[in-house]
Amino acid sequence: MTSSAPETTFRGVVAGLYTCAIAGEEMAIRQSLTLIAGQGVEGDRYLLGTGYYSRRPHEDRQITLIEAETLESIKRDQGIDLPPEETRRNVVTRGVPLAHLVGREFRIGNTRLYGGRLNVPCKYLEDLNDRPGVFNALVNRSGLNARILEGGDIHLGDAIEALA
Repeated sequence: MTSSAPETTFRGVVAGLYTCAIAGEEMAIRQSLTLIAGQGVEGDRYLLGTGYYSRRPHEDRQITLIEAETLESIKRDQGIDLPPEETRRNVVTRGVPLAHLVGREFRIGNTRLYGGRLNVPCKYLEDLNDRPGVFNALVNRSGLNARILEGGDIHLGDAIEALA
C-alpha cells in the first residue's frame, strides 16, 4: 500500500533556546520560549522590530532553527568553534534534518510551525562574532526560517516532529 503523505523518519529534540531584544546584543540562553502565532518569539528582536533584518520583515522569519550536528561538524572538520548562542538562531535542534521541513508543518512540543525556507548565512554573523570562516562553513546548512502557526511555550528537551 502506498501513501501520498511524506514519510517521517525522525523525531528530534530541542537542544538549546535563545533570544535577544536588540540587534547585535548577546543572545540569552533560555530554558523555555513563548511562541506567538503569526508574530514571533516573545522578547526576541524580530518580534520587537529591533533586529538586524527587521526592516525586511517576512512571515517565515518569525523563528529560526539550526542543527546541533552542524555546529559539531564545522568544529570537527574546519576547526571553527561556534557556540550555539553565537549562531543567532532561536532554537538549536538535535536529530532533526531541517532541510526536510521546508514547505512542511512540524511540531515543537505543543506548538505548530511551518518551515518557510532554509536560512542563508550572512557576513553580519561572521563580523559580529569575529570568527573568520563562519560564513563559508554555514553555506547550505545555516538552519531553517519558520512561521509560527499555533503558539505556546516550548522547552529544552521538547520533541520535534514533522506533520503529514
